[in-house]
Amino acid sequence: MSRALDDLNVAVLMGGLSSEREVSLSTGREVAQALESLGCRVSRIDAGRDLANVLSGLIRPDVAVNCLHGVWGEDGCVQGVLETLAIPYTHSGVLASALAMDKDKGKAVLAAAGVPVPGGGLFDRHEVAARHVIDPPYVIKPNAEGSSVGVFLVREGANRPVAEVGADDWAYGERVMVEPFIPGAELAVAVLGEAAGPRALTVTDITPVKGFYDYEAKYAPGGSRHVLPAALPAPVFEACLRLAERAHAALGCRGVSRADFRYDDVKDDLVLLEVNTQPGMTPTSLVPEQAAYVGMEFKELVRWMVEDASCPR
Repeated sequence: MSRALDDLNVAVLMGGLSSEREVSLSTGREVAQALESLGCRVSRIDAGRDLANVLSGLIRPDVAVNCLHGVWGEDGCVQGVLETLAIPYTHSGVLASALAMDKDKGKAVLAAAGVPVPGGGLFDRHEVAARHVIDPPYVIKPNAEGSSVGVFLVREGANRPVAEVGADDWAYGERVMVEPFIPGAELAVAVLGEAAGPRALTVTDITPVKGFYDYEAKYAPGGSRHVLPAALPAPVFEACLRLAERAHAALGCRGVSRADFRYDDVKDDLVLLEVNTQPGMTPTSLVPEQAAYVGMEFKELVRWMVEDASCPR
């Protein structure tokens, strides 16, 4: 975007239809407040199935800041709506969003680019509920959800698999991703897709206060401790930065992304779990923390996102 921010009508898309709706509302509120402090005219839109009509009606924004998380808002669907309406928008485009959201296909692209990813694969959920499809310990996750929604850790020595995956009310697809559990540190790297190429900011070491790094640990105040920069051996720290940049480029991401890693210091094994193309901007989120660490306060990060917005078609 080349126009001054105080001349822009900005639509902040938030809420949406996914299981991550509450997180999206929190992200949207933070971003909208930052934009208003920068002088923008802001329209807060709780995005529903009528989004195209809302945007093409009275609002007619100059740019859309996509603060949606999860299915529909993060998997290429809303991106397609915005491109059809020729509205510049933040974050990744249709293809990169769809690839990153589909864990199986995203892993294939990353592996082809030389990025280390976990083993395992997709399995029928009823089979996963009936028996151990790989040896414990392992992680079960929906193939196309985020924020650790629907994720289970089956620990070493577990006698039974996870019955919930086979339940009638399971809402996350008929096939689930099962991956070996990688012990050790949970790491994250924010990446800005700048004109000169992707730029990784730093590495955060994440320690859940209780047990697994699940939805509550990610978003509840005090649910996890963030240490940045992470206290890692220099070669591992550098590898995290470079692999995050490589993953951003391999998937075709733009704007902000976040790469999530596990590092087993006993085996010296670094694995990229997934790339998030719509990382959270809540008070407990990792990307704003990393931006602040490198000297970019929150409203400047939001300014950068808006100025980076585009509409490829």
